[in-house]
Amino acid sequence: MMDVKNIYCVGKNYTKHAEELGSTVPEEPLIFSKPTHSLIKADARHIPLPNDKGAVDYEAEIIIQLSSEYDAAAGAESCIAAMGLGIDFTLRDEQNKLRQEGHPWLTSKGFPNSAAVTDFFPFPGENVMNSSEFSLEINGEIAQIGDPKDMVYKLDDILAHCQQRLGLGAGDLIFTGTPEGVGPVKHGDHLRLLWNGEEHGSLTVALV
Repeated sequence: MMDVKNIYCVGKNYTKHAEELGSTVPEEPLIFSKPTHSLIKADARHIPLPNDKGAVDYEAEIIIQLSSEYDAAAGAESCIAAMGLGIDFTLRDEQNKLRQEGHPWLTSKGFPNSAAVTDFFPFPGENVMNSSEFSLEINGEIAQIGDPKDMVYKLDDILAHCQQRLGLGAGDLIFTGTPEGVGPVKHGDHLRLLWNGEEHGSLTVALV
């Protein structure tokens, strides 16, 4: 994995996930960010997460890393260096409180260790990606299953929006959204991230 420059995330990019939050899919990609201090490898380590901020939810996602800015004429595949899987950990109670008060909710998404990522692997192309499956296993039970073709906003939609509104460049990471099935972690939970049934990363939660 090359040096990470920015971490962008897409919210509510799977319809059923938006519905489980009691919400709807936005009319354009909903983008938020995480600081690079939130990044940690899902390499079988114990990962400390806050125990004093309410529920800490898991959200499993496909991640892409860019090799360059996005060129609409060349398409998404021309600027994707690699892909991986990740977990967008979220302080759900804090996020809901901040939303209700009309405040930004960066602190509910950007705390240390909130962006856990697997090793990256070559991007197989969007067609192959869309015929694949990713999943999150917790303590031996499947918690989430994602079908990439169910993304509301496809890679070109996401990249075009980010390029225009925020700018993109080599090293940027994009979390592309989570499917339904999100929920809180408990101390000692063992999480495994799977691509087509094959483990690509794991971690154990340490609520501290």
